[in-house]
Amino acid sequence: MSAVLDPHGHVAGDHGHDDHHGAPHGWRRWVFATNHKDIGTLYLLFAFTMFIIGGILALLIRAELFQPGLQVVNPELFNQLTTMHGLIMVFGAIMPAFVGFANWMIPLQIGASDMAFARMNNFSFWLMIPAAAMLAGSFFMPGGAPAAGWTLYAPLTLQMGPSMDAGIFAMHILGASSIMGSINIIVTILNMRAPGMTLMKMPMFVWTWLITAYLLIAVMPVLAGAITMTLTDRHFGTTFFNPAGGGDPVMYQHIFWFFGHPEVYIMILPAFGIISHIVPAFSRKKLFGYASMVYATASIAILSFIVWAHHMYSTGMPVTGQLFFMYATMLISVPTGVKVFNWIATMWKGSMTFEAPMLFSVGFIFVFTMGGFTGLICAMAPIDMQIQDTYYVVAHFHYVLVAGSLFAMFAGFYYWVPKWTGVMYNETRGKIHFWLTLISFNVTFFPMHFLGLAGMPRRYADYPMQLADFNALASVGAFVFGLSQVYFFLFVVLPCMRGHGEKAPQKPWEAAEGLEWEVPSPAPFHTFENPPKLDATATRVVG
Repeated sequence: MSAVLDPHGHVAGDHGHDDHHGAPHGWRRWVFATNHKDIGTLYLLFAFTMFIIGGILALLIRAELFQPGLQVVNPELFNQLTTMHGLIMVFGAIMPAFVGFANWMIPLQIGASDMAFARMNNFSFWLMIPAAAMLAGSFFMPGGAPAAGWTLYAPLTLQMGPSMDAGIFAMHILGASSIMGSINIIVTILNMRAPGMTLMKMPMFVWTWLITAYLLIAVMPVLAGAITMTLTDRHFGTTFFNPAGGGDPVMYQHIFWFFGHPEVYIMILPAFGIISHIVPAFSRKKLFGYASMVYATASIAILSFIVWAHHMYSTGMPVTGQLFFMYATMLISVPTGVKVFNWIATMWKGSMTFEAPMLFSVGFIFVFTMGGFTGLICAMAPIDMQIQDTYYVVAHFHYVLVAGSLFAMFAGFYYWVPKWTGVMYNETRGKIHFWLTLISFNVTFFPMHFLGLAGMPRRYADYPMQLADFNALASVGAFVFGLSQVYFFLFVVLPCMRGHGEKAPQKPWEAAEGLEWEVPSPAPFHTFENPPKLDATATRVVG
């Protein structure tokens, strides 16, 4: 006799083992978590905590730059702040947050019961706690935190105090965590999809994470190699990056950016996946050009390996090299442009409404495109010679990373939080959060383009009087931006976590597609214990 499944993949009428399937209680539930939803929640809370810590460092930087002269911190501490802000935001906030989204959503979207390696999933999360503590705690070590910039360039790193070693160890641990998480994601996606969900029927978020996971496995060992060579230069007498012994500091830059450029796409591809779900749902149309989106994502990933030295035009690279990297960088803008056009075509003549997820998505497309254009300007070798290491570059990468990754995360939070918590967020508060964030972000970072064009170098604690007005404006914007995120946590996230608010229906967005909307809100502790039967589109459960 064959078992009858209910729509959620449970055996209908089989409640004999319910006592084994409920969520465990107390601290053990979180410390020993193997459920993908709990681990996803842990990742998201950890990432938000690190985002706040990194944000406090950024506000200290902006407080110092509010007016010329030295007011708040000395130049040594200023360089420590810029270095640790970058490291904490990239490795402690953005990457773990996307892994949190992956843990929560990928099994739900492909009809899997959980991630492939549940205990490794737990281990890869808990590795991040000591690494983050070492990074954040390096301020209290002799000589203070590393102050070589987040790129950790030699020869500066060879001259730092013991906190540099702690930073290198922390980066190794975070890299191991990323590699384990990526293996887990790849195995889950390739082996645990519901029958009938072919690769070209997978949701875009799943596709973008599959490609991102391969990127992570390819490049994290490269970073590990670079920082290990730094470590042996510091303590074991090697001279990889020391010209006195025949080494070359520029070699470090080549190795670092061979990791660093794919890393930029690791931080933006999952954002593309999130936006590719939200725009169709609120335009009430299918995603325009699904196949071209998949191929564009793969093209971006492949091309990201041949553009690394566009960060290095001013290192004495031969003109032939500059031309190659310039053309390769212009080429990578083509698949990125394909994505933007596809989103716009999806919205075209759609029946659009502008709830918070859609607001953040449209804000993402607008501001990310601006960041992309300034990136193309940086790609031009003759122009880049003028703006290299100025605030123009700071403006560019914050437009891509803050308005890119972060806006997409906010959009994803508002879109999926009814499924996570079972309650609807407050729409008015969501819109207040969006407008405060969008306006203060642009007030903060748009003036930095002009500061860079005027020649203000980054990582400087002081500047001439002529640049005071734009710096003051940027600092005011930064504090409003920071307070907006505190507002978001206190008045949007906490009420949802506590279950305060209107009860969420199973499918709060009428045109949303995907298996995650086939389970109740909040999603049960265990879902899809048996593989669901899919319809022809692989977006709905039949039976």
